[in-house]
Amino acid sequence: MKETIDLLGKIITNILTALYEPFGFSLLLSFLAMFFYLYAYEPIHAGKGWKNAIVTWYQKFKESVFFRKLFFLAFVTSLILFRTLLNRNLWMNPLSDVMGGWGIWETVNGEQKLTTECIENVIMMVPFSSIVMWTFGEKIGNGWKKILWQSGKIAFIFSISIEMLQLLLRLGTFQLSDIFYNTVGGVIGGLMYCAVMKARKRL
Repeated sequence: MKETIDLLGKIITNILTALYEPFGFSLLLSFLAMFFYLYAYEPIHAGKGWKNAIVTWYQKFKESVFFRKLFFLAFVTSLILFRTLLNRNLWMNPLSDVMGGWGIWETVNGEQKLTTECIENVIMMVPFSSIVMWTFGEKIGNGWKKILWQSGKIAFIFSISIEMLQLLLRLGTFQLSDIFYNTVGGVIGGLMYCAVMKARKRL
C-alpha cells in the first residue's frame, strides 16, 4: 500500500512539475505561433502593424473555434517539446540505453528504485492526441476504429520524430520504450476523444 501511495505521489509531483516549469514559456510560444498562422492565412488584416496584429489575434481567438483549437494544440505541443527537447542537457552517447525502461522499477548501483518515466510517457501523449482529434475531427471522421488508428499513428510519428531529434541533437537518449508508451498514450487519447464525443451526442 505504501509503495502504491509513493508511486501515485511521485507521478502527480512529476506531472505538476512538468506542467509548471514550461507553462509561461509554452503560453508565449503558442501566442507567437498563432501570429505566424495569422500572417500566413490573413496577411491583409494582421499585416498592418503590431497593434492591428494583436487586435486581429484577439478577434480571431474570440470568433473562430478552429483558431482556439489550434492555439491549444500549439500549447500542448510546446509543453511536450519543452519536456523532451528544449530543456534537456547534452548527452555524450544518445544510444547508451536504446531499449529504455519498460517498468516502474529500475536498478541503479545494484538497488531497485521507483521510476515513473513509462507512466509519464503515456500521460504526456493523452492530451496531445485528444486535441489533435478535436482539432481535425471533421477531416478524420467519426468512426472509432479510424480515430484510434489515426491517434495512434500520429502519436507514433510525433514520438519517433522527437526521438530522432534527441539522437541527432544529443538531447537525451533514443529509447524504444518511449516510442511504445507514447503511442499507447496516443491511443488512450483517441479513446477519451471518442468517449467525450459520444457523451456530447447523448446530451
